[in-house]
Amino acid sequence: MKPVRVILAGAHGHGWWHLKNLRRLSEAGLVEFVGVCDVRPVDGLPAGVEFSGDLVELIGRTGAEVTILCTPIQTHTGLAARALRAGSHVLLEKPPAATFADYEQILAVARETGLACQVGFQSLGSEAVPAIRKMIADGLIGRVVGIGAAGAWERPYSYFSRVPWAGKREVDGVAVVDGVLANPLAHATATALAIAGGDIEGVEVELYRANTIEADDTSCLRLRMDDGTTVTVAVSLCADRRHEPYLIVHGETGQIRLTYTEDRVEFGGTSTIYPRTDLLENLVAHLREGADLLVPLERTAGFMRVLESVRLAPDPLPIADRFQEIDEERRVLPGIAEVTAAGAERLALYSELGLPWAPAVRDAGNLTPAGAPAPGTPMSETLAQDVRPEATEQEVRPETPARDARSKTPTQDVRPETPAQDARPETPAQDARPETPGDFGDEGAETVGVDVSGVRVAEYVIGTRLPRTSSPRPYLHPVRTLGGTVVTEFAPADHVHHLGVSVAVSDVGGNNFWGGRTYVRDRGPSWLGDHGTQRHLGFSWRDSSGFGESLAWEGADGSEIAREARSVRAVELDGCWALDFSFTLTNLTGGPLPVRSSATKGRAGAGYGGFFWRAPGSAADRRVFTEDADGEEAVHGSTSPWLAMASADWTLVFVQRDDPWFVRVVEYPGAGPALAWETPLLIEGALVRRIVTVVADGRLSRADAAALASEVSW
Repeated sequence: MKPVRVILAGAHGHGWWHLKNLRRLSEAGLVEFVGVCDVRPVDGLPAGVEFSGDLVELIGRTGAEVTILCTPIQTHTGLAARALRAGSHVLLEKPPAATFADYEQILAVARETGLACQVGFQSLGSEAVPAIRKMIADGLIGRVVGIGAAGAWERPYSYFSRVPWAGKREVDGVAVVDGVLANPLAHATATALAIAGGDIEGVEVELYRANTIEADDTSCLRLRMDDGTTVTVAVSLCADRRHEPYLIVHGETGQIRLTYTEDRVEFGGTSTIYPRTDLLENLVAHLREGADLLVPLERTAGFMRVLESVRLAPDPLPIADRFQEIDEERRVLPGIAEVTAAGAERLALYSELGLPWAPAVRDAGNLTPAGAPAPGTPMSETLAQDVRPEATEQEVRPETPARDARSKTPTQDVRPETPAQDARPETPAQDARPETPGDFGDEGAETVGVDVSGVRVAEYVIGTRLPRTSSPRPYLHPVRTLGGTVVTEFAPADHVHHLGVSVAVSDVGGNNFWGGRTYVRDRGPSWLGDHGTQRHLGFSWRDSSGFGESLAWEGADGSEIAREARSVRAVELDGCWALDFSFTLTNLTGGPLPVRSSATKGRAGAGYGGFFWRAPGSAADRRVFTEDADGEEAVHGSTSPWLAMASADWTLVFVQRDDPWFVRVVEYPGAGPALAWETPLLIEGALVRRIVTVVADGRLSRADAAALASEVSW
């Protein structure tokens, strides 16, 4: 059998599982792994595997027969349609889409092209599901009266801040629905529906949240099926530890229990583990041998009806702190595993279990939320009711252990414009324009405090009163160690446009968001009147440890060229703390948006631009080092996973995975990842970055810095 040519879109986070699986199936001769589409490089790809930031171009160049889409939920619709129309079958990660209308758009394109679209509900590849259906058909438990599902996992704070869309119901008006029911424990609902069969007649949903997020982290639902069967799902991400999710099939004469993550079926005192078919293997068999797809897109319509009900339900009810155990890493609802178990056993909702945080009074009547597709509604009708614009492509980061990183990375077109330039270190252009110190004051600006266990460690300034030549933008200053030492500097005389900690880029679409003069090829630093502004629009969430923020990036002419979603959170460590800073910059221009540094215009080594930390110039005995290099010349332009800047009184350890390091320590202390080190970066969808900075008192050794970097890495 000729191997099927496969590419992977989104190779970081959960994409790493697909990379491992592709290597396995390549060795077995079932697939030929031919390409990866991602916004950032992927290390260790097998020889011959192509890499691109353009999905359609990669499909055409490699002749890919199958595209695995492991990207953010809100990107599924647009990317699946592109892949299908480019002639590639699709393995689409769950959930299929963020809205029922988006789901139907994918379905329409699949039918239009005649190509296969398999959805990554891996539990539905288990032979345990048809085995249970046969047990039911054989009458082993009598008439089925209900199916109850339960799942209780634990997730740290970092899980909900790993990417801008994490824990959100929508981002900038685009549906995401990243709650416990729709994403991490979605298999509970999908597997229950696969066993129940039939159509849904009614949906009841209760959404709660213990964490300070938009979406639900502790929720339940009840479905009324057309044959009278009741299906309930009770799940949470606020347990003390991971409890394997399971289903109980309630019959008139007995029960069947399925632990779907283990393919384990328990009945009549016996326990059987069933084999599971990999869904990519099944898709290959479908293409080469005509095998039936195990999870065709059509089969997930019931799940999507449930997701739509979750999307349209009222915002989750907050669970008061007094009902939680709260520490520096996470929030725990004591006994929540037992609560979810009671829901599955009694086919009950949280509001019916006498819980102090779940209100007992509920709305009776029609159980399908207004606007949700009623059972039997023609797909064309539903599509007409809720056609939404194609979601912005974003990068997603992994569901890994504490300090989770990005899961399900996005696919977008990011192509270099010019050849690489000389990377010799050189200082960025300084602001030579005569200004008085008073021009750079920000007295009276609106600020937001950031605390760690009641200690104020940073002030975030959003209502700046800076001159236009400093490219006004929100910034963090002062930032302090837990011992109170200030580790940022604001508007120093050497570079008055350095503003503590901020996102500053020298050229975005011809606009200067760095401040000072703009470097012009063959001319040098020049005043061009091209300064842009980052304008604070509002907060999506706020608590004492941080916030989520929306900003408008406005060019010199006042037009908005990009919209940013920013997340800033302080995390307590042992004897120090870390600033977790991430941002998603979405292109609003309708065309490619280039990001350039002075280095891309001919100023060697001046690749600065992106997240930038200006440290105090008064700090004595400054030193910079990475895991294997010392000194400014050695670390400038390096791609080490962490970089430490230390003085006699403080140490900063920067951790990120995406870009080369821009660093200065001799002339002045400052560091940050360089978005466009030597070649321009082209944003066609959205640019996503995250950096974690450990802030410690005193001078740390390389071993101590490495240990802290490892602790906060994702």
